[in-house]
Amino acid sequence: MDTKAFKRSLQHSENYNRKGFGHQAEVATQLQSEYQSNLIQEIRDRNYTLQRGDVTIRLAQAFGFCWGVERAVAMAYETRQHFPTERIWITNEIIHNPSVNQRMQEMKVKFIPVEGNQKDFSVVGTGDVVILPAFGASVQEMQTLHEKGCKIVDTTCPWVSKVWNTVEKHKKIDYTSIIHGKYKHEETVATSSFAGKYLIVLNLQEAQYVANYILNGGNRDEFLTKFAKACSAGFDPDKDLERVGIANQTTMLKDETEKIGKLLEHTMMQKYGPTELNQHFQSFNTICDATQERQDAMLELVQQNLDLMVVIGGFNSSNTTQLQQIAFERGIPSYHIDSVERIKSRNSIEHRQLNGQLVVADTWLPDGEIVIGITSGASTPDKVVEDVIEKIFEVKATVTLV
Repeated sequence: MDTKAFKRSLQHSENYNRKGFGHQAEVATQLQSEYQSNLIQEIRDRNYTLQRGDVTIRLAQAFGFCWGVERAVAMAYETRQHFPTERIWITNEIIHNPSVNQRMQEMKVKFIPVEGNQKDFSVVGTGDVVILPAFGASVQEMQTLHEKGCKIVDTTCPWVSKVWNTVEKHKKIDYTSIIHGKYKHEETVATSSFAGKYLIVLNLQEAQYVANYILNGGNRDEFLTKFAKACSAGFDPDKDLERVGIANQTTMLKDETEKIGKLLEHTMMQKYGPTELNQHFQSFNTICDATQERQDAMLELVQQNLDLMVVIGGFNSSNTTQLQQIAFERGIPSYHIDSVERIKSRNSIEHRQLNGQLVVADTWLPDGEIVIGITSGASTPDKVVEDVIEKIFEVKATVTLV
């Protein structure tokens, strides 16, 4: 399928909208009242620090809603305002935040049902309005909706679209796209749908396995078993790794994406020589500015003398998980929560570990004076961060009865 031609055709359709509907002013007021926080602005004005009693809060200097997320949520609100009576669907969560997605449901924006890991688009009728979320939708999903005659509202983040353009460039010159990402993540599913030949690597360790195969060969069956769910149909590692290009899920750790790019660049140079490198390796910068800024701010925050770290964001939010990983790697006690309800008391917090398990930690707040670092993922409203901070102050001030 010529995905580039399809995108061009779709974007010229009268049923396609990517710019909103002219209700920006009203929606901005609504978003501010629902998601913004006076307390968070106060902390920003106080050099990202706030002390109450024996608790000092230190906020990362970049956190929370990024421009792409804010734009997607605003477009979803505009869509409901512009189509007050039409049925509105969304192909996935608008962003990875439970409170925002709950708000979508309250506005009667329905999620496409999933049956057996497959989305059931049969519920969508001609003339229905369908929102594509911030991390995009696969080209096959877009084609299905277009053929149904739906009105499509595309809130895909421009940074994600930039990655799609990159893998299409790889496809045009018959390169395999090596995508640093999670093969199940909606953004990577969408990106791979625009690629030709592709291979998805989760981390540097998997990239090293691929690099070793490129240089030394190996067990083909083992390779195909290892990447069975993370490669294009008919993938042949003995042929399809001769010319490769790098792309990434925009929410992955910037440092790891760069290391994977350098590793494969050196691998191709070693195999084919420096003069032939450009015939076997392509690299474009597809790291999202907002993700990078939040990671850099987190790296700066964990250099401070923190007693513990609270990372706030949806449990299926990849960029939030990457922030949690930074704290974990530095040995700082840290808790990834998605809402204030996870804080049960001074002695109990339910949080997500890096392995994905939800666990309850006891005595998570130390006695005496403490310094708590706080950050949030790019899909987390400031109001959620405010609620967490106020809850921490509240439970820390509670005297434990013996």
